[in-house]
Amino acid sequence: MSDARPANAPRKPPATDPPSNFIRSAIDTDLAAGRYTPRRWAGHPDLAAAHRGGPPDVARIRTRFPPEPNGYLHIGHAKSICLNFGLARDYDGRCHLRFDDTNPVKEEQEYVDSIVDAVRWLGFDWQDGREDNLYYASDYFDLLFAFAEALVRAGHAYVDSQSADEIRANRGTLTEPGRDSRFRDRPPEESLALLREMREGKHPEGSHVLRAKIDMTSPNVNLRDPVLYRIRFADHHRTGDRWCVYPMYDYAHPISDALENITHSICTLEFEDHRPLYDWLLERLADGGFFDRPLPQQIEFARLNLTYTLTSKRKLQELVTSGVVEGWDDPRMPTLVGLRRRGYTPEAIQLFCERIGVAKADSWIEMSALEQALRDDLDPKAARATAVLDPLRLVLTDFPADAVETCNAPVHPQQPERGVRVLPFTRELWIERDDFTETPPKGFFRLFPGNRVRLRFAYVIECTGCDKDADGRVTAVHARVLLDSRSGTPGADQYKVKGNIHWLSARDALEVEVRLYERLFQHAHPDAGGRDYREALNADSRRIVRAFVEPGLAAAEPEQRFQFERHGYFVADRRDSMAGRPVFNRSVTLRDSWGAGKTG
Repeated sequence: MSDARPANAPRKPPATDPPSNFIRSAIDTDLAAGRYTPRRWAGHPDLAAAHRGGPPDVARIRTRFPPEPNGYLHIGHAKSICLNFGLARDYDGRCHLRFDDTNPVKEEQEYVDSIVDAVRWLGFDWQDGREDNLYYASDYFDLLFAFAEALVRAGHAYVDSQSADEIRANRGTLTEPGRDSRFRDRPPEESLALLREMREGKHPEGSHVLRAKIDMTSPNVNLRDPVLYRIRFADHHRTGDRWCVYPMYDYAHPISDALENITHSICTLEFEDHRPLYDWLLERLADGGFFDRPLPQQIEFARLNLTYTLTSKRKLQELVTSGVVEGWDDPRMPTLVGLRRRGYTPEAIQLFCERIGVAKADSWIEMSALEQALRDDLDPKAARATAVLDPLRLVLTDFPADAVETCNAPVHPQQPERGVRVLPFTRELWIERDDFTETPPKGFFRLFPGNRVRLRFAYVIECTGCDKDADGRVTAVHARVLLDSRSGTPGADQYKVKGNIHWLSARDALEVEVRLYERLFQHAHPDAGGRDYREALNADSRRIVRAFVEPGLAAAEPEQRFQFERHGYFVADRRDSMAGRPVFNRSVTLRDSWGAGKTG
């Protein structure tokens, strides 16, 4: 009954006709104008000369998803993954997975591996029968350095020997222009020699940087002679100690796009002010003959801002290192590994990303939209099951102690072809504690002394009383069985009752650990206005109970999902479940239970 599938199995998009948006409109315009018709592809990233010698590019467009491997991907990245890979899929193109690994201090192979796994789990791939488009910016270090030398020779870059504090002070502000460095007019030959000495490790960190020579008076601070290279004596997770100078992201990223023949470089909105630098750099290198026009086109879209969530890698790291959560895959985390362990499906996340669409302006998306996408995806898929999360013993006093009957319940009420599940029926049962009360409030139709209810798929019973301990807590409920009322028999129709409760055989039920998860934060915007997000933590975000489930769930496989009737959707934990001993995580309740008082 597992609904898991191989990691690289293709998945159909959630909708056959994806909704239009401004990015699709831009692509449609480019394709209609034949903008990329003459493009050729060498079969691998390279300079223009190599691409010119290759065959026509079979990809109508090329996009890329370029994460930095300095943490685990989160729900915000899912939007970018679905957008970039989805566009390539819909336009008969290719999407590259490229690791922008230019900062050796923060990047690790662990994060590379987790990103590869997450993208494939989400339903996308960079491989097909003709191409394998997995790349690393570190693969281009030699070319990136050669381009830096070319920019220096052409007078477009210089080595600046100011201190970091001087560079910062001379950059100016949003209202005041910057001031030229005293090294800005350093002769190209001198800058080139210094740059090579930097690469050879002859200068300490912070003593020199390579800067683009653009315009220190530009109203766009990103064009005020941005730093292109810095000295950093740190081992890289792929290149080891071969390099001690590393390119900045704003330098490596556009060049990587151009080497890979990217047509549409789709970024989040915070990179909009960086686009002039992106274009300036590629235009200079195209003038030098390194790249052909048309050059990659950067287009920005609004990032995903989700309520009750943090997506700052730094803050997520703090949650992990401080022990607030149990790791990057804690089911309360917004990371893709956390959502997966919580029980989210790739299809639900794709559906969510499709529903929220693509916009030019930032906005907040309610967490309830993500939760509803999961409900909508799981409702037709998840097998139904019975679970009692707060058990109270029910004794059927007139049912034989050694008798066992079997009752059949559907695997899925709307899909009879999926068959039935068998529930043993015995004298002693487990019911939910809140299905019984001695003094019922108005409108309470479940068990109380003298009242009748139907046990689902079984008999009508009449409550006759209860047992209590010394503290007055109810320890058992007693009832008699109306033996001619069994469901599915002619006698069932003669009893009209308003209450219908679920149950499990106390003898046969499987005792399991169930983890009841809620949102990690109790405020919609946990760090708004500079608030310490830790003050917004929800102390009840996880509750562990010992519960009972129907015996057939002993065979539940890790990541197999169920609807526990009345309680919500649950998944067998992918890490802690063992054969015959599943551990269940609540993925989402059957309906949104968060009231206005919890929005903060």
